[in-house]
Amino acid sequence: MNITASAISLNVADPQASAEFAIDHLGFTEQNSADGFIAIARPDAGFSLCYLRTGLDSFKPKNKAGSAGEGLLVAFVVDDIDAEYDRLQHAGVPIVTPIETEPWGERYFQITDPNGIILQLVQWL
Repeated sequence: MNITASAISLNVADPQASAEFAIDHLGFTEQNSADGFIAIARPDAGFSLCYLRTGLDSFKPKNKAGSAGEGLLVAFVVDDIDAEYDRLQHAGVPIVTPIETEPWGERYFQITDPNGIILQLVQWL
């Protein structure tokens, strides 16, 4: 097997709102879109982030077509966590977990997008 690309797809009520949030605040760019679907990426992220409108007929399996979010964290490792925290805080981004450092060396904080998806930025110390 040769994996040529990776993506995470999330069901949300408003795909455009989540995509615009990640574009505006995290530097993603739109790759492609259609009705109820938008894919965004960064060359350094290692995967595409896709947002699907909840309830799309094309989603399969149908019994798993609920909203994304509960218990989900999308994490990004960054070089300067304190600078990112200051930048996003000053931009008015909703911070749901203030910056903290775990005993095992993980320094992180969490933000939320317009659909309630938790995005975690982390730096390993």
